[in-house]
Amino acid sequence: MSKFSRVGFFFFFSILVIFQVSEAARLVPSPRISGFVTTEGTQFLLNGSPFLFNGFNSYWMMHVAADPTERYKISNVFRDASSAGLTVCRTWAFSDGSNQALDLQISPGVYDERVFQALDFVISEASKYGIRLILSLVNNYNDYGGRPQYAQWGKSAGEHISSDDDFYTNPVLKEYYKNHVKKVLTRFNTITKVVYKDDPTIMAWELMNEPRCQADTSGKTVQGWVQEMATYTKSIDNKHLLEIGMEGFYGDSMPEKKQNNPGYQVGTDFISNNLIKEIDFATIHAYPDIWLSGQNDYAQLGFVQKWMSSHWEDSKTILRKPLVFSEFGRSSKDPGYTLSARDEYMKAVYDSIDNLARSGGTIGGGLVWQIVAEGMESFYDGYEIVLSQNPSTAGLISGQSQKMRALSHTLSRKH
Repeated sequence: MSKFSRVGFFFFFSILVIFQVSEAARLVPSPRISGFVTTEGTQFLLNGSPFLFNGFNSYWMMHVAADPTERYKISNVFRDASSAGLTVCRTWAFSDGSNQALDLQISPGVYDERVFQALDFVISEASKYGIRLILSLVNNYNDYGGRPQYAQWGKSAGEHISSDDDFYTNPVLKEYYKNHVKKVLTRFNTITKVVYKDDPTIMAWELMNEPRCQADTSGKTVQGWVQEMATYTKSIDNKHLLEIGMEGFYGDSMPEKKQNNPGYQVGTDFISNNLIKEIDFATIHAYPDIWLSGQNDYAQLGFVQKWMSSHWEDSKTILRKPLVFSEFGRSSKDPGYTLSARDEYMKAVYDSIDNLARSGGTIGGGLVWQIVAEGMESFYDGYEIVLSQNPSTAGLISGQSQKMRALSHTLSRKH
């Protein structure tokens, strides 16, 4: 082979190798998630810098992903959410005995591997699109099993169960819950090959969606349960953040705060429950259309803004922990609903989050309820948002994402 031919051959071979490497890199999504979200005082941090976010709820993801032919809906939502700048998603890591065909936990300690692999897929897709997850571990309500299902399991095992509230105190039911926590946290993801407790795609664990306790409205029963379960969860996984899943109702520890409740208590105590050392940040939800039904839009918005500011102040000065507004929305089933009214309400909430964050940090972001994919009418609850079909709302969400991202950069320069 001539010198010219050898040079030509090596040039061609080098170009071929470069092309193949670049093509392989193009086909394999680069990891978008690095580092665990942590807290320092009232701030969330990511890789040492302040982390503020705009996010969403899509509780249905594991349930839908259990059918492999429907998994594109999860991918589509993550894709559209990522395009709108959303970086945190809250979803369920439970489905307990309420629908045998799609349950994660069929009976205490018995799991459907097919449904677990659906959750593996959700986590894998979230990572691919740079979205972090808050995973909730049980429901207060009977949707997808929840406390009522645990109580039923206890009865079936011969336990004396007087009400669903025994979930918080009965040793057998508490052991069922702990077993579920351990099963989820130590799950080996069949797609990413990473154990859940080691995966930074997960931002936080949530002990329960909206805990309530009718048997003891003071907040003390829930306090004991949170302390026990938070300690247990942290004993398995101290890398991830942990939150309770509360709506924000005040209890008996600071009676003067109860005037901020919408006229009643639900068995939680925003102050004492969130002061538990193992709890890393506080959460609030707000549904004035349900809590204050019959009052006009102006009164409902006024309640929400006061709800946010009082919890922001308490998180900043008493808890000294970050706060997330982890559920809010406006239902199309509300009297007088219009799309523009929903957008105005969301804008007011977003503006409040932005203003509070600029006024002294503490609030990390908001998670709108709820985003669904096209073709998911059976999951519509009135609050649903399809980003590809609701351009005005999608634009509003994107604008808030940009504000939170810009504020993160500004704070990072000061940090």
